[in-house]
Amino acid sequence: MKKIIQDYIKEELAQEIQPSFRAKQIYNWVYHKHADSFEEMANLPKSMRSELAEQFELHPLVQVSKQESRDGSIKYLFRLHDGHTVEAVLLLMKEVQYHEDGTLKHHRRYTVCISSQVGCKVGCAFCLTAKGGFIRNLSAGEIVDQVLEIYKDQGIPSNHRVNLVYMGMGEPLDNLDNVAKAVKIFSDMDGMSISPNRQTISTSGLSSKIERLGKMDLGINLAISLHAVDDELRERLMPINKAYNIASIMEAVRNFPVNQRKKVLFEYLVIKDVNDDLNAAKKLVKLLNGVKAKVNLIYFNPYPGTEFQRPEPEDMRKFQEYLLSKGVLCTIRESKGLDISAACGQLREQKLSEGVGR
Repeated sequence: MKKIIQDYIKEELAQEIQPSFRAKQIYNWVYHKHADSFEEMANLPKSMRSELAEQFELHPLVQVSKQESRDGSIKYLFRLHDGHTVEAVLLLMKEVQYHEDGTLKHHRRYTVCISSQVGCKVGCAFCLTAKGGFIRNLSAGEIVDQVLEIYKDQGIPSNHRVNLVYMGMGEPLDNLDNVAKAVKIFSDMDGMSISPNRQTISTSGLSSKIERLGKMDLGINLAISLHAVDDELRERLMPINKAYNIASIMEAVRNFPVNQRKKVLFEYLVIKDVNDDLNAAKKLVKLLNGVKAKVNLIYFNPYPGTEFQRPEPEDMRKFQEYLLSKGVLCTIRESKGLDISAACGQLREQKLSEGVGR
């Protein structure tokens, strides 16, 4: 099997390819010019282009499906070399804006949500990805190529700033080495130039690996998928809580290096009649005492066969208002892609039932 070019940080590629300065040129072709083949790399000798084509795979993913929402969100399904499939989502956060004189104020602003594994080990009760179990980790190149393929599909310029969130399929910290490598490749100035402070790793709370991530000092943002304020409910929703309980997560968070201008994001999936009352809000405020925290309330996004229901908007507002009244920064995430297979794993599950991928 050929090696994946996107699996290499620039310094590693410079050791693989001689003379080493060619690594920077290749990075430019892959990440800035979005080359589809080594033959396009005109400033490389013809013999080198042939050798690269024999040894390396340029794009390890193939787009097999995409669904577009009325709100501009697009969900992608990609097939890997072994036939398995993973999802990524492009979220349109702000439309292009112009000044009164017609000059550009800012480009469209996007967030890209990417997967780190095929399937997931965590087994959250509310997550469709968990239903298919865990298959394997993605390589760094398979993580990176999700964004490259979306850039190419949408014609997004290489210098266009986007936010990246590692919260698609899989638990990022369960594949920490490859995720950390992807962070470095994305942030390389000769690569995609996506600053670490525009990259957020979202975890279900693997405390020991939060500590390891902190020691790597990558400069990324940390998001904790909390979803419950006591261990009993969290174990029901997220069985991993038996191994990594709330107390251990909060200790790891308190030790995590946070940029002075940043906060740790706590994601709280709100489920009707499960964790949406004011008693839960009060416990959450107590739990976050002394932590530089921001809470993101998320509407549960129902999918066929789930036992859980979407909360009422009024209950979401009351929850938010209580947190704000106690000095906790809190936002309600605007639901995206409700008219498409928006729940994580839903498009993959749908296509698997149609015989697409594995």
